[in-house]
Amino acid sequence: MADKGYANADVLVSTEWVADNLNDGNIRLLESNEDVLLYDTGHIPGAQKIDWQEDLNDAVVRDYVGQNQFQELMGRLGISNDTTVVFYGDKSNWWATYAFWVFQLFGHTNAKVMDGGRQKWADEGRELTTDSASYPAASYTAPARNDAAIRAMRDEVLAHQQAGLPLVDVRSPAEFSGELLHMADYPQEGSLRGGHIAGARNVPWARAAHDDGTFKSADELRAIYEEEQGLNAADDVVAYCRIGERSSHTWFVLTYLLGYDKVRNYDGSWTEWGNAVGLPIEK
Repeated sequence: MADKGYANADVLVSTEWVADNLNDGNIRLLESNEDVLLYDTGHIPGAQKIDWQEDLNDAVVRDYVGQNQFQELMGRLGISNDTTVVFYGDKSNWWATYAFWVFQLFGHTNAKVMDGGRQKWADEGRELTTDSASYPAASYTAPARNDAAIRAMRDEVLAHQQAGLPLVDVRSPAEFSGELLHMADYPQEGSLRGGHIAGARNVPWARAAHDDGTFKSADELRAIYEEEQGLNAADDVVAYCRIGERSSHTWFVLTYLLGYDKVRNYDGSWTEWGNAVGLPIEK
């Protein structure tokens, strides 16, 4: 990936690299999809499923799993602290980068994303299996979840907005304008008001990827985020979407591929902001 000019090229691996390392015992492949049933129709041999709802989100509190739950998840997947985790999934890896982001809340930095995701692997005619993968349980020690560096909460976003700092709304233009409350062809629900956070810039997340799901080069990404939108690597940036999954893709692009110093994902996103009393919106 070095030929694409990324700030952290080693965070991405190719489909060829994954195929060559399928039997490496210190690597775990994790498939995370919007469609949680997709894994069962066929997946990369040895890959395990990450259900973004059941595995990563708390069942009672509108929040992510805590330290103990994360340790249990990792142990069940056969992942130890020194295991290399490689994420991939559907939708140009937007849910893969979401799972990657949650893992970073617990400091599992030995993590990578397969460029192109599930689509590229299948388009290349590579092997898919319906056999479920399982590994011996592992021992995993997680620190307490650390949200401060990469996660933005509502009041922090309000202070960010009031200070005139960069906000990137990665939803579709129709959602940004308030015409839609969700992407086209999805139920239009989840918030009472349409629009965007006052002062936000609209850069749809998918602009960062090619049609085959692979990420655009660093030069192409800089043309979008810097030449077009005026951002730079020293900015304090908050990205958001509807529930934080699409914005995790943009967080990944800015943080790892372009090397931005401070990017936070506002996972409350429009579902929270569009329903909250007293928060400023624009249309």
